[in-house]
Amino acid sequence: MSGYGNDDEQAQGNPGSGGYGVDSRDNQGGDPSSDTSGIIDIQQSRNQAVRRPERLKFIAGIGVDTMGSIADASPMDMLRLENLDTDILPDMAVIDRTRLAVMEDSANSYLPFVGHVNLRDVAASHVSETTGVHYTRDNVVISAGGLSGILNTLLATIEVGDEVIVTDPTYAGLLNRIRLAGGVPKTVNFDFSPGDEWHLDRAGLAAAVTHKTRAMLLMSPSMPTGAVLDYGDWEAVAALCVKHDLLLINDAAMERLLFGRRQVIHPAQFPGMADRTITIGAASKELRMIGWRVGWIVAPERFIPDIVAVSLANVVVPVGIAQDAAAVGLATSLDTLPAYVDELERRADFIAEELEGLPFGRASGGWSMLLRVSDYGLNGSQMAQNLLQLGVCATPMAGWGQTHGDSYIRFVFANESVERLKGLRAKINSALEMRA
Repeated sequence: MSGYGNDDEQAQGNPGSGGYGVDSRDNQGGDPSSDTSGIIDIQQSRNQAVRRPERLKFIAGIGVDTMGSIADASPMDMLRLENLDTDILPDMAVIDRTRLAVMEDSANSYLPFVGHVNLRDVAASHVSETTGVHYTRDNVVISAGGLSGILNTLLATIEVGDEVIVTDPTYAGLLNRIRLAGGVPKTVNFDFSPGDEWHLDRAGLAAAVTHKTRAMLLMSPSMPTGAVLDYGDWEAVAALCVKHDLLLINDAAMERLLFGRRQVIHPAQFPGMADRTITIGAASKELRMIGWRVGWIVAPERFIPDIVAVSLANVVVPVGIAQDAAAVGLATSLDTLPAYVDELERRADFIAEELEGLPFGRASGGWSMLLRVSDYGLNGSQMAQNLLQLGVCATPMAGWGQTHGDSYIRFVFANESVERLKGLRAKINSALEMRA
């Protein structure tokens, strides 16, 4: 196994590999037709270190793709806990609407660039009901997935050098997007107590704001911890945003995947926040429409022209055949979502029982939870290697946080049934006992 998260080496070529399927030895056979010198020159050029643009200086691999590729290639029946996939299909109404769209001319079009009117209306209605703030289709831009919407929003709002406050840990892909937009991630810890839920360090949040801070990018439930911000947390966030004139980018991809019968608390509902909160939702997590690649940006009117401009310069248009299906899924989700959340909670509870007595963080929602393995003299990458030998694929958290990073490994519970999760504790115990 060649190092988790070492994407720089993979992207730039490994000078010692002699790769690309070419024998680098000189042609000694005397046959001019078999002269490979030109190919060798190309190979040697490729093997030289690529000069990366400055904006990619701190862009790192997220580890998930590496682990997924290993599991895909393994002859073992791997327990797939590494990636935010789910084994539960979208609602049948979504699938049926997608089949119909394949044959519709309007779904096979670039237009409208900002997204289909029907989906924009449904997204506006959904966020209006969640926040108590009135939005219309003119406040909505459809994106090619939630993360595309986040990048477009960052590009439309963040200046080079601006600080963007995020939690520690947070999804490495969000950190990378902040950096691509020229921003600087500023981390605020979630407090960790083994066996307990994660809690936001509110004092640390206040201390993180500087004259360079432009925005906060927050997610609840948070990824990868499953931490949920409570009313007091959002109240503190709102007070700081209003006091320091900050933008809040709310990643709402999993906002209704809440355990313990918690209710959604949306930050736009707090005084002074409606005009400074941009909400990015997605069909991937709550609606289980990962392959459809549909998201929505719901923003105050003053932000929309720049978000549209960036969207047209980036992906241009979201997936046509997916948008009406996403509208169907979102419009009916109040009725269909509870059973799915119950199943996620059942799986999360089962893994928590399996991890009882170990230093894990209990998920309050979402799709995943973390185990701290540094207590056993291991880092996340070493633990991941050990687990692979036992038929479990999980992602190390290197690069996902400064305080809560490489000491942890993540278990996704959205993609495996409770039946398949049985026996996980024994495998974890064995992996913890292995030598690094």
